[in-house]
Amino acid sequence: MNVLLGIGGSEDSFRALDKTIDRAQEAGDSLTVAILENPDSDPDPDDLAERARAALDDAGLDPDVHILEGHAGSQLVEFAEREGYELIVLGGGETSPLGKVQLGSIAEFVLLNATVSVTLVR
Repeated sequence: MNVLLGIGGSEDSFRALDKTIDRAQEAGDSLTVAILENPDSDPDPDDLAERARAALDDAGLDPDVHILEGHAGSQLVEFAEREGYELIVLGGGETSPLGKVQLGSIAEFVLLNATVSVTLVR
C-alpha cells in the first residue's frame, strides 16, 4: 500500500510514526512522510524532519520526507491526491471526559476532505 504519514509536531504524530513504521515493515508498505506546519506545535519543520528521519533510519527505512508549507490539512490532502497515495495516516485525537473523540484542526480537515482512506492513530 502507498502510505502518506502526516507529522505536525505533536507527540501523537510521533506515536503515529512509530506505528506506521511497524506496519510498513510488516506489510511492505511504501511510506512517505509529510512534515506539516502546525500552528499548535513549537518544533521547527526542519527539526521535525530530522527527528522523523532518525526514527526511519533506526528502523532501516529510507522513505521520502517532504515539508509541506501553508494550510497543513489542505496541503496534505492535495499532496495525497496529486501523488496517488492510497492511505493518509495522522496522529491525534483525545477523548473528552464524556468519551467523545476531540480532533485537532488538521486531523478534522483531513478526515472531512480527503478522498482517500484516512487512519487516525490515537
